[in-house]
Amino acid sequence: MTKSIEDIAGEAIARAGDGKRFLIAIAGPPGAGKSTMADHIADALRARGETAAVLPMDGFHMDNAVLIERGLLARKGVPESFDVRGFLDIIRAVRPADQEVLVPVFDRSRELAIASARAITPDHRFIIVEGNYLLFSLGKWAELEGVFDYSIMLAPPIEVLEERLWERWRGYKLSEEDAAKKVYENDLPNGRLILGNRRPADVTLEIA
Repeated sequence: MTKSIEDIAGEAIARAGDGKRFLIAIAGPPGAGKSTMADHIADALRARGETAAVLPMDGFHMDNAVLIERGLLARKGVPESFDVRGFLDIIRAVRPADQEVLVPVFDRSRELAIASARAITPDHRFIIVEGNYLLFSLGKWAELEGVFDYSIMLAPPIEVLEERLWERWRGYKLSEEDAAKKVYENDLPNGRLILGNRRPADVTLEIA
């Protein structure tokens, strides 16, 4: 399916009607383009006079110290390396649009989450949540079923993801060996897990 950012923004507005809070989920594997699409949709909604904020799931990465204790540092990004309960709590707090909610944001250059780095206020009508496991059908992530008002799955071919992931890690000045470990031992296996265990989305885009 092919849809433009403008199409998606228009459909979201139509579905939202007079509602005071509308949650959009953008899910997909690492390197699929989720954060870029979330920012573009937010811009498109604002251009139409709406209020919008982006809520990234990456802010709920467990700290590296916890991952080391659990033997998960090398697999950072797998479903069990996130604070799922904390993420669910935040989504449930954001849902009613009755209070300000401070959310964490992940700093990839430092590989850590910054607490209370972004404010979601009751005035934000559209909340664009983006992350790997928003439509994941296994474990505690399945509790997100039915939470979102509109869902988008980004599912580029594996070869496209591979190219984008190489660009990402080279951009962070990793050695070829370290970049290869990130791509082939972590990100692509996570991507295949996500693509193989996903709930249906309202829109699925193979190229984003």
